[in-house]
Amino acid sequence: MKRVAIVLFPNVQSLDVAGPLDVFAEANRFLPEGDGYEIVTIGSAPYPIIASNGMPLGAQYSLADAPKPFDTLLIPGGPSLPDAAEMPALTQWLLQAVPQARRYGSICTGAFILGHAGLLDGRQAATHWSHARQLADRFPHARVEPDRIYVRDGALMTSAGVTAGIDMALALVAEDHGPSISLAVAKRLLVVAQRQGGQSQFSPYLTASADDDSPVAKVQRYVMEHIGEPFSVERLADVVAMSPRTFARVFARDAKVTPAEFVQRARIDAARHLLEGSEMVIKAVAYHCGFGSAARMRLIFSQRLGVTPTQYRDSFRKDA
Repeated sequence: MKRVAIVLFPNVQSLDVAGPLDVFAEANRFLPEGDGYEIVTIGSAPYPIIASNGMPLGAQYSLADAPKPFDTLLIPGGPSLPDAAEMPALTQWLLQAVPQARRYGSICTGAFILGHAGLLDGRQAATHWSHARQLADRFPHARVEPDRIYVRDGALMTSAGVTAGIDMALALVAEDHGPSISLAVAKRLLVVAQRQGGQSQFSPYLTASADDDSPVAKVQRYVMEHIGEPFSVERLADVVAMSPRTFARVFARDAKVTPAEFVQRARIDAARHLLEGSEMVIKAVAYHCGFGSAARMRLIFSQRLGVTPTQYRDSFRKDA
């Protein structure tokens, strides 16, 4: 039996707990006795632990008496975590428990708890799209992927918002017992098996500038209105009548990305919308969004989203 543990804390998101655990519980229905999962809940506070929706939750064990080691150790999210202070007792417990786990990870904003423990340092990580920048700013040694449904980096696995934890759990079941078991579980739960790439991340890559008249906002609008055209720092600097050097510095400071990074994100975002909502052929999408060629768009999608444009489009058709 593989021991799967999840930690409960005050104001936890109940869906982050129930979704992944139901995946492992359903998997047991399709596995020989003794080959499945032993599910363990661990409370970081006394009973009852009140979830963010007001539901009282109970745990089988406390941090002090939880049985170790774990095959899989998961930290769910909670709506207050991005702005919450570190929970020192949980941090210390994680630093002792994680080295004994075969794999560990987080669902949604649970990544902030791992970040406080230094467990994201030097690693790729995902979280809810609306907190990706906040996670990156708070834990600058983490490599935050803003639009991945889940990310695996060695023993660490982190997922995007809420229901993406189900996708991550299905991937772990597939890793342990093969895709047929994972698919059987997905059918039982009436979810799409193995969603890929950025499909779950509802937000686009882009966020609007707070000041519509700022140089950053003007350049952002210009890029998105001329998305199929080539851009250089010199051309974008001309839009706001600045020198290229000053423009590059101001843009990176205020937008938190370089002009080149913004342009690539804008092209990806435009292509995503066309792939989701139109029947335009891949080559035409690549041209329309300024990638130059379908091969170039395929390379960038594979690097940034973990899927090809065709796979990205197909994932929506399967979900329809």
